[in-house]
Amino acid sequence: MDALQIQEAWKRYKVYGDLMAREQLIKQYAHLVKLTVARIVPYPPAGMDWEDLYSHGAIGLIKAVDQFDPTRNVKFETYAIALIRGAVLEALRSEDWVPRSARDKLRQLERTWVHLEARLGRPPTDEEAAQALGISLQEYRQLLLDYARTNMVSLEACIVNGDEEEPTSLVEVLASSEDPYEELAEREQIRALNEAFNQLSEREQKVIALYYYEGLTFKEIGQVLNISESRVYQLHTRAIARMRELLGGTIDV
Repeated sequence: MDALQIQEAWKRYKVYGDLMAREQLIKQYAHLVKLTVARIVPYPPAGMDWEDLYSHGAIGLIKAVDQFDPTRNVKFETYAIALIRGAVLEALRSEDWVPRSARDKLRQLERTWVHLEARLGRPPTDEEAAQALGISLQEYRQLLLDYARTNMVSLEACIVNGDEEEPTSLVEVLASSEDPYEELAEREQIRALNEAFNQLSEREQKVIALYYYEGLTFKEIGQVLNISESRVYQLHTRAIARMRELLGGTIDV
C-alpha cells in the first residue's frame, strides 16, 4: 500500500472498526517483526527457535495496531518496534533462559570490571580481566558473548513509574509520548539514567546509543567504530556494569 492507502486503512479501522483494514495494516507492517527480532536477538536461546520469537513479536505488532492513535504526532513504525521489542523481551524473561550459574559468572564479570578499572585508573585489557577472573582468554571472550546475549535489551527493560496502571518500559515511553523529551525530563528515574550515561566514556556512550537507540547489532557497531566485534562486547559489558553500579543495580540483568 502507498501512503494514502495506509492512511485510509487507519481511518477505516479506527473510525469505522473495519477488521479487514486492521488485517491489511498488520500485513503491511509484518516486516517489522523479523527486522526487530534480528536486531535484538543474535540467535535464539536454548529451548526457543526463530518462529517462537517471531510469534511473540507478532503479538506486539498486533497490540501496536490495536492501540495506536494515528492522530498523535508519533510514527507508527517507532511505536510498533517498541511494543514488538517489549513482547520479545518479556518472552525471553518468562523462559528464564540463563542458568543461575551463568548469571553468577556474569555478575562476577561486572564486579571484576569495576574493581580493575578503579585499581588501574583505566579500562582493563582482555588479558588483565581474564587473569583476574582466573580463566583463559578464550573463556573470557566467550563470557563476553554470553553477557552480550543476556543484556541485549537491559536498558529497555528499565521500568518507568508513572500514573499508568501497567509499568511502562523506557522505549515504550519514548515511542508513545506526544512530547517524549518534556515528559521524560519530569521522570526521576530517567534523569538518573541520563546522569549515569553521561559518566560513561565517549566510546561507551557511542556503543550504548548505537545499540539501544539506533538498533545496530554488535557487528554493525564494530564496523561503524572501526573496532572488532569482541571489543564492542567489551565496551558494552563495561558500560552496563558501570551504569548498574551508578544506578544501584536498577538495570535488570
